[in-house]
Amino acid sequence: MTATSAQTALAPARPKTAARSATLRRKQGFQHGGWFVAPFLALFALFVIWPLLRGVYLSLTDANIAGDSAHFIGLDNYREALKDPLMWDSLGHSAYFTLLVVPCITVLAFLLAMLAHHIERGKWLWRLCFFAPFLLPSTVAGNLWQWLFNPGTGMINHLFGIETPWLADKSYAMLAIVITTLWWTVGFSFLLYLAALQGIPAHLYEAARLDGANAWQRMVHITLPLLGHITGLVIALQILASLQVFDQAVVMMDFSPGPEESTRTFVQYTLEEGFTSYRVGYASAISIIFFVIIAAVALARMWLLRNREEGGR
Repeated sequence: MTATSAQTALAPARPKTAARSATLRRKQGFQHGGWFVAPFLALFALFVIWPLLRGVYLSLTDANIAGDSAHFIGLDNYREALKDPLMWDSLGHSAYFTLLVVPCITVLAFLLAMLAHHIERGKWLWRLCFFAPFLLPSTVAGNLWQWLFNPGTGMINHLFGIETPWLADKSYAMLAIVITTLWWTVGFSFLLYLAALQGIPAHLYEAARLDGANAWQRMVHITLPLLGHITGLVIALQILASLQVFDQAVVMMDFSPGPEESTRTFVQYTLEEGFTSYRVGYASAISIIFFVIIAAVALARMWLLRNREEGGR
């Protein structure tokens, strides 16, 4: 048998051998890589999966914080929650807060990033000033702005000549929390936008400038389209974070639901039901409802992003 005929006879066997080798390498890689992922999976199961399953179980019982024996009551907690006006009011407050914060923080973060990116002198100082508040604990930010909104000793009313006590007025209390949140959390979104701006190639702006495009046209036709993914990420993160607002509202209102209960958020209401009314089962039920809402928002964002990517192909 010649060498050519031997090679021809062995040719069909080579793809099978290569496929087996690739499968074997994948199996070995998974076996070795599994040891690296195992600690994370163990912690994820311990601190996420188990509490979630435990919460689902408690939501089907009449468990209380005193530790009395819980009885299975089925979906009674969920039926009560869907008819609970306080739950819907607190959900409405969280949604109202989200509608105010998300567009404001997105636009403000973009403008601050544009300013810090294009300013020539003292860039590091501007970036530090815009990002530094985000490093503060929520209690510090809440207490600071609680003092600023104090009509007797704070600066806000004196600077603008306002006599209204913001935190004691139903019409202004939530707005005060929104202003505090914007100042405190805008630094994170600002950092995302700034990093994305620095990644845009300079030659695109130079080419547009040579074609006669002014600053506004360059921003509309180059900057904003290339920041589309970052804008989607910022909006999604802010929606999820704003729906879970708790710290600053509780601190600024001294652990109360605010004037005429106008600042009671969904998370705060859950805490009150679980640790003030001692109804752990009912608190678990409304927590599961809130989890479903958050998951729906996250899945909707993923669906929109996937459709946009498929439409752009």
